[in-house]
This record gives sequence, C-alpha cells and structure tokens, in this order.
Amino acid sequence: MKYPRLEPDAIRQALLKLEGWSLREDGAAIVRSFKFSSFAEAFGFMAESALVAERLNHHPEWSNVYSRVKVCLTTHDSQGVTERDFLLAEAMQKAAAGRSN
Repeated sequence: MKYPRLEPDAIRQALLKLEGWSLREDGAAIVRSFKFSSFAEAFGFMAESALVAERLNHHPEWSNVYSRVKVCLTTHDSQGVTERDFLLAEAMQKAAAGRSN
C-alpha cells in the first residue's frame, strides 16, 4: 500500500500530538532522540519498536549508542513524510513510555 506524502500543515498538526518529535530541516523526515537509563532499556525499546515496524512494513533509520537511540522516519517510496511515519512514531512513543526514559 502506498501512502501519499503529507502536506506541511498536516505534518505540523500531527507533530503537535507527539512529544519530542520534530521535522528534519529538509522537511522530508521526522526525527527524535530517546535517552534511556541503560543499554538494556534502549535495546528493549528498539526490539519492541522493530516488531511494530515489521508489522507496518516500515523500517526506521536509527542508531544506538549505549542508552541513546536516534530515530529518523521517512517514507522513501513517497519521498517524504506520510501517515505511516506517524503510526510508527506513535508506537515508538508508547514503547519508550514503558521504559525509564
């Protein structure tokens, strides 16, 4: 299923519902950094998020260094931000809320 790219106003409105997420400078992705109490907490967050990403068939660009996870979400085949990015961002927020963050 192809998701249409969202208009800038729709992206701004959707970002208001998410804590800590922002639009990347070029407007083609949403980004957030998460900080956890340990590597195990960060890795647990990534594992939980990976299961959701697999169900959505939408895989994040992310990096992990010890207790920090940087996430970048974009829909490559739509060349920008789509509803799919926000679905995964919401799931990631829930996964993070269940851990010391």
